[in-house]
Amino acid sequence: MNQLKLLIVTLLFLALSGCFPSNNTTKQEVLLHGKTMGTTYNIKVIVDHNSVDTKYLQQHIDKSLKQLNQEMSTYIADSELSRFNSSTSLEPVEISKGLARVISEAFRIGKISGGKLDVTVGPLVNLWGFGPEYRPETVPSDDEIAEARLRVGLEKLSLEGNLLSKSSPDLYVDLSTIAKGYGVDIVAELIEQNGINDYLVEIGGEMRLKGFKHTGELWHVAIEKPVSTDRVVQQIIVPKNNAVATSGDYRNYYEVDGKRFSHIIDPDTGKPINHKLVSITVIHPSSMTADGLSTAMMVMGEEKALAFAEQHELAVYMILKTESGFVEQSTVKFMQYLK
Repeated sequence: MNQLKLLIVTLLFLALSGCFPSNNTTKQEVLLHGKTMGTTYNIKVIVDHNSVDTKYLQQHIDKSLKQLNQEMSTYIADSELSRFNSSTSLEPVEISKGLARVISEAFRIGKISGGKLDVTVGPLVNLWGFGPEYRPETVPSDDEIAEARLRVGLEKLSLEGNLLSKSSPDLYVDLSTIAKGYGVDIVAELIEQNGINDYLVEIGGEMRLKGFKHTGELWHVAIEKPVSTDRVVQQIIVPKNNAVATSGDYRNYYEVDGKRFSHIIDPDTGKPINHKLVSITVIHPSSMTADGLSTAMMVMGEEKALAFAEQHELAVYMILKTESGFVEQSTVKFMQYLK
């Protein structure tokens, strides 16, 4: 483990120099970009000259992302998920294939992580001011936290096929910890359906890569040192045909009376996380899965996260805050992706 001099780490998605150089000049890189899910997307596709109608492709990408928002956003009042959350009915509701796919994976990760990924944690997220509701003027009291926790729990949610139901009328589902990764996956799948096998898809920091750059080099990703005045690379990785997701408590937070409150809430305490793990990066074939796993392990803290990653043979890179400074740590499986 190497000592770090900086407090936080995030992902800076760069196409840097790689390996397997090629003199192939028939390939070109096309950049597609836009807005979705309250953030931006940036996509690079490598195509033969005039072989793909990229304008048509982007229209389909935008259409797919718009549909995703309409299914899973908690900020859109009439979205599929918002309608489910606002309903007090306990009867099963037929949901879209996409929403069922995401909730099913959230259930799976929630189960294997011991409930550390809990998509019903929304009442606590909102209570602490990180949801679509306004930030509270004061830090929530223990009584308020206890009341909100009564409305939290994956066991209160049930998915049978495409039928979703809840056992508590005020249950609130928030998929923000996994839906963005799903968006990356559906865009990547759409690109491949159009016969493109060399691409980089990035949505709000989550990414998925496949194949090579137009130069014939592998895609590279830079994990950067988080400084406010400059962007400095900490580590270069070569994810190959995989997705990359990072969770951390360094971007979305606020301070009250000098105390820092992270947007990542531990379902077991009802409070923002408070441990030595500052950032965690996961490499996995699915961006949705990497997204959910990174959040679950971020909630766990450094020791439990490392044990969990080793148990499930996950490729994980962590940044820890210690009394002597900041250190980085990787699982054995992650080491193959280090440059």
